[in-house]
Amino acid sequence: MREHIENKQPPTLNKLEYWIFFSRWLQAPMYFGLIIAQMVYVYKFGVELLHLITGAQTMKETDVLLAVLGLVDVVMVANLLLMVIVGGYETFVSRLYIDDHPDKPEWINHVDAGVLKIKLAASLITISSIHLLKTFINADNVKNDTIAFQIGIHCVFLISALALAWTEKIMKSGKHQ
Repeated sequence: MREHIENKQPPTLNKLEYWIFFSRWLQAPMYFGLIIAQMVYVYKFGVELLHLITGAQTMKETDVLLAVLGLVDVVMVANLLLMVIVGGYETFVSRLYIDDHPDKPEWINHVDAGVLKIKLAASLITISSIHLLKTFINADNVKNDTIAFQIGIHCVFLISALALAWTEKIMKSGKHQ
């Protein structure tokens, strides 16, 4: 039950605050756009899987491994999209009323902006790791500058994720004091 709190602000300020709060719904079409992007990744996964199946007979083991890593990469990006869609909508737009749904993700009960950032950073590190592994497997065909550049980007992702996690830990420990 919500208590009614008497609002003693001027009516103009009340209307402004209403529209500021209502503006969160402008994000809803963007989340729908991400759902469409996820459909594109499902299509890309199907195409890559079909290529792997039809070419498996003539592919070298390294090529099969690279194709499988490509599939894993597509799945990880789709997972990232799902986290952004579900977690972002729940955090920034509106509550999802799925408490009784048997497939409700466990992590959604604990999601807030800080947790979402850390989950996204971890996903980016995983995706970057897959790209780096593909590069190392195919190192004979990749320039050294490209390898160094990818390692540098991966290290930036790692440092950023550690900084986010550390900041979130500091913020959470301050709340409990």
